[in-house]
Amino acid sequence: MAAASSSMIKHIIAFSVALLLLAGTGFAEQKRGSITNLPIPRFVSTKSDECNVRRGPSLSHKIDWVFKRKGMPVEVTAEHGHWRRVRDRDGVGGWVHYSLLSGARNVIIDQDMQALYSRPNPDSQVSARLELGVIARVMECSEEWCRLNAGGFKGWAPKVALWGVNPDELID
Repeated sequence: MAAASSSMIKHIIAFSVALLLLAGTGFAEQKRGSITNLPIPRFVSTKSDECNVRRGPSLSHKIDWVFKRKGMPVEVTAEHGHWRRVRDRDGVGGWVHYSLLSGARNVIIDQDMQALYSRPNPDSQVSARLELGVIARVMECSEEWCRLNAGGFKGWAPKVALWGVNPDELID
């Protein structure tokens, strides 16, 4: 009996360690879209200058408002057929047809006159300053910084100054 309970304890410990490892990677918590099997939530961007946002996932639902900027980053929070429920940086959301969305990664500058640095270091040279609300293309992200391209200006900005990328997200 002592051997059996010793073996059981070893299995319980191994199982507990496995659960802790999975939780540490975020895998245990990672929700996936039922249609695409991509992570939910995730960031995408609008494909055109006019993107209808509806109350529900079909053309018969009323248009509540329209995105008017191509490349606007939005967060996908749900999927239903060819429709994606999205929200913008203000938390306003609705349903958008997937054909109006792109996997291209963009961010919105969330701090006015945000410096773009030549390297991911606040002591490096400033290559440009971006106004609040500017949309920038994400080229890559490290743990704390993202390399951006905005209007031909390239440089690094701290993630905390951006909306459209998760704090723990790495992008190559």
